[in-house]
Order: sequence, then C-alpha cells, then structure tokens
Amino acid sequence: MKKTIKVVGAIIENDNNEILCALRSPEMTLPNQWEFPGGKVESNENLDQAIVREIYEELGCYIESKEVFYDTNYEYDKIIVNLITLKCKIKSGSPTASEHSKLIWLKRENLKSLIWAPADISAVDKLVEEKA
Repeated sequence: MKKTIKVVGAIIENDNNEILCALRSPEMTLPNQWEFPGGKVESNENLDQAIVREIYEELGCYIESKEVFYDTNYEYDKIIVNLITLKCKIKSGSPTASEHSKLIWLKRENLKSLIWAPADISAVDKLVEEKA
C-alpha cells in the first residue's frame, strides 16, 4: 500500500493577473518541472498555516491564503500525493527562489506552455479554464 502525502501548493496571483510558477531544481525529485510552490502539511498544521510557512521557507515572503482552489490525488511510482492548491496573495516581501531554479510570472493562458509536475496539471487545466 502506497503512502499518501498531503501537500499544499500556492496559486499566487499578482496585480497583473499573472500567476507565480516555480521550476524544480535539478537536485529535487521531478527535476526541471514546474509547480505551484508549497510543500508538505505537518501533522500540527491546518492548510492555511502550512502554506504560509512553506512559502516563507521557500520564497522568503509572506502570503495570505484566500481559498482552497483544487484538491486532487496523483499516484506516483512510490507515493500518492494529495495536492491541495490554495489561492493566495502576497502580503509582504517579494518571492525569491532559494530551493527552486527559477520563478516566473505567467498569464493564465500561457500556463500550459510549461512542463508541469504531474500532480499540478489538473489545477493548471482548471486555472486556464477560469476567467481572471
């Protein structure tokens, strides 16, 4: 039986209706694939606490979580990832790549031009269908 890991991903939108996309570094699993930044939910955290902590750790800025956007499961070879994406806004600071190779801001209609980590694809599809 595969272990299920609960993960949060931040859909951070700026004032130009662009969404923050993060490129996984060559040292990470799924190297050189794009994702919504975030990470594992710890046992003592709710979703909002987890995403605020993860984004501060990964990007060095403070966000606020607005709402759950999409909840999906993706089965990889060794684990199942329960990815819960949350719509977020930056409260203070500017995102800086520390764990990721690169950060870019893209309009919704251009999101599918990137090679996304498999667990993120269904959220990307939903975002592209949604109107800004």
